[in-house]
Amino acid sequence: MVSPMKDCDLLINCGWLLTVDAENTVLTDHSIVVNDGRISAILPRESALNTYRTDTLVERREHIVAPGLINAHTHLAMNLMRGFADDLPLMTWLQEKIWPLEQQHVNADFVAAGTRLALAESIRAGVTCVNDMYFFADRTADELTRAGLRGRVGMLVLDFATAWAKDAASYIQKGLELHDALRNNERVSTCFAPHAPYSVSREPLERIQVLSTELDLPVHMHIHETATEVHEFEATHGMRPLAMLRDIGMLGPSLIAVHMTQLNSEEQELVSHNGVHLAHCPESNMKLASGCAPIAALLAAGGNVAIGTDGAASNNDLDLLAELRTASLLAKMTSSDAAACNAEQSLRMATINGAKALGMEHLTGSLEPGKAADIICVETHSPEMQPVYHPVSQLVYAAGRESVTDVWVDGQALMQDRRLLTIDIKETISDAKQWASTLCG
Repeated sequence: MVSPMKDCDLLINCGWLLTVDAENTVLTDHSIVVNDGRISAILPRESALNTYRTDTLVERREHIVAPGLINAHTHLAMNLMRGFADDLPLMTWLQEKIWPLEQQHVNADFVAAGTRLALAESIRAGVTCVNDMYFFADRTADELTRAGLRGRVGMLVLDFATAWAKDAASYIQKGLELHDALRNNERVSTCFAPHAPYSVSREPLERIQVLSTELDLPVHMHIHETATEVHEFEATHGMRPLAMLRDIGMLGPSLIAVHMTQLNSEEQELVSHNGVHLAHCPESNMKLASGCAPIAALLAAGGNVAIGTDGAASNNDLDLLAELRTASLLAKMTSSDAAACNAEQSLRMATINGAKALGMEHLTGSLEPGKAADIICVETHSPEMQPVYHPVSQLVYAAGRESVTDVWVDGQALMQDRRLLTIDIKETISDAKQWASTLCG
């Protein structure tokens, strides 16, 4: 007796399927079956074709199919500042260029236009989920929702006034209001985003820690980004920033610590032992000469390292595949170990490790039945991608964002054959050019 065919919403036939499951399983000539935004089955191609029927059959038999990439640290709206203040050290760049520009120009419309530009770039780079920190996070959430991406938007906190809020208490209040407004949003949620220990004082950080525990929300913060920052904090407070965060109970699995280029051996042990997540941004750190996070040592100690691009004002792109290659090569060089941060570990940093940092590992970060259909396809038929011996190595060491052809989130196509489906690219570029004229005026 022949079993009846089953209906499905989407069927993707793959050349190579990188599951990023616990065993880093790689499958060839398999298919992903998607129903109601979830992966319902992964089967050999012939078996899938004999079992399922669909109106949306996608043939990608010369492609590497992988989980959507997760950018663990972004300032999306800063895409409008790409190239504005290059070749400067961090504090000069920040205090003399970026902060004055933000004080003068940043408003809700700036954030909407910059975020939309960044999301177009992100989708084209295979990113399906972002962890953002910036002003007017309500507008960031709106743009994420319209574009169809997944993400957390930061409830930014600073001690000083900006166009978004007047003091730490009002930042926190605005953040909580946004958190309430996004309760029913299936793809976009919040996290606390105190900027840094040098820009947010102890009392509001203690308040954020209490709220983080009560609401079960991550805390996303720049920490130990430069040697100067750490030394000045220690001179003022009599302790290093991580020591203060330890004292207020913030070092734990709810903390996403960004950059962390300045860690001594004791701090490396403290971070690993307490389950702190690291958002590693190697290209931004290199460009600003901030230093290099000891990710080889942290990975060897069992720490969770995710990867981020930082903002386009200090990178200058949101190419997460390029960031992976840089992270891996930098780890090898700084540890004098060619086996450090291998291809499988690097891919995990941009997928399941990022999901763990954001508290989303049950939902995304790997291609397994029951998880969200957050999927990307990367072509291998171009000269730059041939021949293919090891698809994971090919993705990490050879592929770039131009190789990404298709992107889905919850089974919804955001890009097909390099064509964006949820963002008007002409309007987005036009808006960016208008803002560039304003910023340079």
